[in-house]
Amino acid sequence: MRREIKQIFYGEPVHEGAGVKLHRAFGYFEASLFDPFLMLDDFRSDKPEDYLKGFPWHPHRGIETITYLLKGDVEHGDSLGNAAVTGAGSVQWMTAGSGIIHQEMPKGDENGSMHGFQLWANLSSENKMTDPEYREIPSKDIPIVNREDGTSIKIIAGKVDGTKGPAKGIGIDPEYLDVTVPADFEFIHPTKRGYTAFIYVTAGNGTVNGQQVENRSLVLFDDGDELAVNAGNSPISFLLLTGKPINEMIYWRGPIVMHTAEELDKAFQEYKDGTFIKHPKPQGL
Repeated sequence: MRREIKQIFYGEPVHEGAGVKLHRAFGYFEASLFDPFLMLDDFRSDKPEDYLKGFPWHPHRGIETITYLLKGDVEHGDSLGNAAVTGAGSVQWMTAGSGIIHQEMPKGDENGSMHGFQLWANLSSENKMTDPEYREIPSKDIPIVNREDGTSIKIIAGKVDGTKGPAKGIGIDPEYLDVTVPADFEFIHPTKRGYTAFIYVTAGNGTVNGQQVENRSLVLFDDGDELAVNAGNSPISFLLLTGKPINEMIYWRGPIVMHTAEELDKAFQEYKDGTFIKHPKPQGL
């Protein structure tokens, strides 16, 4: 059965970090519809003043953050002692788990462009306090399937045409694809029943079940065995996400998402008290 459209979202502009301008495709108020996903931010900009102030040191607990870059670089540092630069085409998959403090400082490319997306995925109550982990996935390790009809599918997580992506989440069996469909072609993709599924259009235009979609349109689907996207008179590019719902209560404040109000209060108290990190901090943090 083909998935019908549940709702189309167009997002809104927000400011985060030290003043970074973002387009939030969905977030706090819509999160219950996207379980196990919590938020998707689009930080594409060609103006350095929109992003250079970055995201100075801040905590996370109870979630995974997935950052995918199309243009530019982001410098990363964290309380595990990791220091890395994520470049264009690469992915940063960070499991905050029991607690991590990190910073992300966008640098852009030689033309001043910084294009990317950050997705938050929830952790179940049994995984909220798992050990934190930082994983850098370079572009060269992310496979691309090119079909005979001209469709290109970059596989960050999940499996397409027998090819498997390098990333995996904890307990949600995620699928994360970057798809480009040539003009006037239809893309049909099988999906697991009971899983949340949505696409976020990043370029071009087309239709989903007869509804027009274009850049920054997000289509959330009802349940079914497959979904379809039709390119218009130009190619259409979109992110495709699916995942297994957790079906648990969410208590969310800022960068921390927990299972109960008590856990949330405890997390912020520990951050205030200096006991938030359950792993040694690198010297100087």
